[in-house]
Amino acid sequence: MFAENRTQKLGTLLVTCIGFFMVLLDASIVTVALPTIQRDLHAQLADLQWVVDAYTLPFAVLLLTAGTLGDRFGRKRVFLIGLLVFTIGSAICGVAPSLGWLIAGRVLQGAGGAALSPGSLSVLAAAFSNPRERTQVIGIWSGVSGIALAAGPLLGGLLIQISGWQAIFFVNLPIGVIALLLGLPLLAESRNPSAKRIDVPGQALAIAGLLALIYALIEGQADGWGSPLIVALFIAAAALLVVFLFVEARVREPLLPLGLFKSATFSTANFAALIVGFALMGAVFFIAQYFQEVQGYTALQSGERTLPNTIGIFIMAPLAGRITARFGPRLPVAFGALLSGVALLLLTRLTPTTGYAAIWWNLGMLGVGFGLMLTPITSAVLAATPPQRAGLASSMVNTSRQVGSVLGIAVLGAVVENQEAQNLASNFTGLHIPAHLGDTLANAIATAGADAGQLHLATRLPLAVSALRGIIGQSFTEALHPSFVISGVALLVVAALAALLLGRGGHLTTQNTQEMSEIPGTLAGTVQEIQQPIVVDA
Repeated sequence: MFAENRTQKLGTLLVTCIGFFMVLLDASIVTVALPTIQRDLHAQLADLQWVVDAYTLPFAVLLLTAGTLGDRFGRKRVFLIGLLVFTIGSAICGVAPSLGWLIAGRVLQGAGGAALSPGSLSVLAAAFSNPRERTQVIGIWSGVSGIALAAGPLLGGLLIQISGWQAIFFVNLPIGVIALLLGLPLLAESRNPSAKRIDVPGQALAIAGLLALIYALIEGQADGWGSPLIVALFIAAAALLVVFLFVEARVREPLLPLGLFKSATFSTANFAALIVGFALMGAVFFIAQYFQEVQGYTALQSGERTLPNTIGIFIMAPLAGRITARFGPRLPVAFGALLSGVALLLLTRLTPTTGYAAIWWNLGMLGVGFGLMLTPITSAVLAATPPQRAGLASSMVNTSRQVGSVLGIAVLGAVVENQEAQNLASNFTGLHIPAHLGDTLANAIATAGADAGQLHLATRLPLAVSALRGIIGQSFTEALHPSFVISGVALLVVAALAALLLGRGGHLTTQNTQEMSEIPGTLAGTVQEIQQPIVVDA
């Protein structure tokens, strides 16, 4: 298969695939475990949001910097450090005795994942300079990562059923150790001699601003939206993000080059990436809870029921690359956004007793829509970007998608929590329960989401436990409807913008687009990093 250095090249392919497989597996495996984690750690809905966002937030905000660190200090070094940090974070999550420890481990996983994700492909690209070989290994790499996305829900459900939620983190330990032991001798070091400087002020402002915003959104229901802390956090977030934009407009080598957003295609594609992350993560987060906490399925059964969404993405992502190569990104992005937006709006039909036969095709339709958008969005960004800045642009679109995921969990979680409290209070009023008692208990139950952990509150209500359980399930399910509407409408807006603003022209060649059709949408654009100058250490 490879003309020379066969052993080292195969080793590089194996190690980079293992590392990226681990990161993507973790992204898809955790959602099915959230209801089990909630019960075991007596967590509230906001706590589950932190379990997800504690991983996604550092992943999103460190992604651009991680690529620069690899270019400056060595891609192998940063990749292996990311692998080590991710593995340590997984170990902490697995042994976590409390929610705080679990969240701390998730932060480490996110930071490690940010180094692993761009590093896996840049290390691989540096090892395979022959274009034909590079295309072959990119196809293998993308297939392995696609398997990780597809296997996550089923593997997670199986591990939880056999052992417990801790197993979904422990499974990373042998994978990480093997990758480290193989990577140290087999990977070759490479750098970019013209790598840009690290924008420390921009990075710090981005982290602080997003953290303040996410904290306010997640904790707003519990603390009160008008409380001094939450109001102060919203003000601080706005101020920090404004200062961030001010700094980025003036710094010599910015983390986020604002000039790129002068292109309507570039701006539209990044907005589309943000909404895709927002809608996809929000939908998966709540659908898993619906299947387990409302309909009573096990984690494994829940994983099986989310397969249509995963399979839709898995099948359509490579096909979308070929469609883009022939017709440009406008058609697949617009049609994909329309399809997934309508699918989310159709999910507003959900009731606590909705049969799976009525919704499996909705989930498949959702996955097909998302799969149609992932690679073409990155293609559109690259087509609107000068070739010498393609690596940065592709990292930016991945960051946009990750930031969207962070906001999806926080914003939609706040909507669901607030709406559930209103639904519960309304139900209690209808049962002639005193308003002061009903409102207090409604807020207490809503903070737990669909979990039945608050059912001991039934002792304070003139209700049987079974009746309260039914009210909670009904209130939670109806609270999901506004979140589906918000995500669905946002995707319809993306469909309209894509139809109007995404063009076909640009710097991206048909050959490059066809190469990208072999890469999953999570990091498709980072293949353009191979165009950057590379120095391989002896």
